Parts: sequence; C-alpha cells; structure tokens
Amino acid sequence: MKTTIIPFESKYAKDFAYLNIEWLEKYFTVEPHDADLLEQCEETIINEGGYIFFAKADTEIAGTFSLIKMKDGIYELGKMAVSPKFQGQKIGQQLLQFCIEFSKGQNWEKLILYSNRILENAIYIYSKYGFKEIPMEENPPYQRSNIKMELVLQNRKSSINIDSV
Repeated sequence: MKTTIIPFESKYAKDFAYLNIEWLEKYFTVEPHDADLLEQCEETIINEGGYIFFAKADTEIAGTFSLIKMKDGIYELGKMAVSPKFQGQKIGQQLLQFCIEFSKGQNWEKLILYSNRILENAIYIYSKYGFKEIPMEENPPYQRSNIKMELVLQNRKSSINIDSV
C-alpha cells in the first residue's frame, strides 16, 4: 500500500468532517467549535489562511490534519485523525512529519496543538517529534483540552527597530 499526502480539494471536505467526527465521538463529543471547523472547513480554515492535508492510501482517504492560522507565523495543528481501518500503520506519524516539514518550509515560527492527556499515544508521538507542553490559557478553544503543546520551528531573534531607538 502506497501512502501519499495530498492537499485539500473541495471533493474531500466530507472526508475531513467524517474522519474527525468519527474520532471525536469515539473519545469525546463534537463541540460547537469543532462543528464550525468541520462543516465549513473551506470557509473557516482554508479561506482564513489555513491548510488541510490528507493521507491517501492507494485510492482511499486514510487520515487528515489541518493547520489553522492563529496569527502570522503561528498555526494550530488541529483536526488530525486517522481512520480506524488504517490505524497502527504509522499514517499519523507520516502526517505529523509532513506537517512539520511543510510548516518549516513556510518559515513559520511555531505550531500549537491542544489535546487531552487520555490520548497517551498521541501525546507520546507529539513529544517524540519535539512538541513541548506549555501553559494552557484560561479559556482554550476546546472544552476537552487539558494539555497545550508547541513546537518552535525557528528561533526568531528579536531585532531592534531603528525607529524606536
């Protein structure tokens, strides 16, 4: 089986929603913020400067993730899901590796993600790829979140603005 990572196309919007809803309903519930992102992914993610990618196993969509723009150079890695049919085949790790390489190629500063500690395997993999736990804000975007992690992609040296000297 050959797995390739492909960018978003409108014809895959239903796959994006289905994979994530399937995953969310297994462990949690679909929150209003999830529903907005999943049901209107082109408007809420793509058209707002974000990205969605898919893992395609031969001809089938096996997994997905999104990069949701928070502000210039800082994106939330979100909505990552792999179909139960394809779990255990390292597709999630392939998606994560692609995500990091893509983000570095964009010269972004960092990636943020929100997760839950019951997802021990996911937290382990994020840590393995360099994500570090950081303090959670008072009102995170997802009620289920009890851990926030970041991956610093480049250390931006603070530059002195000549006008302010």
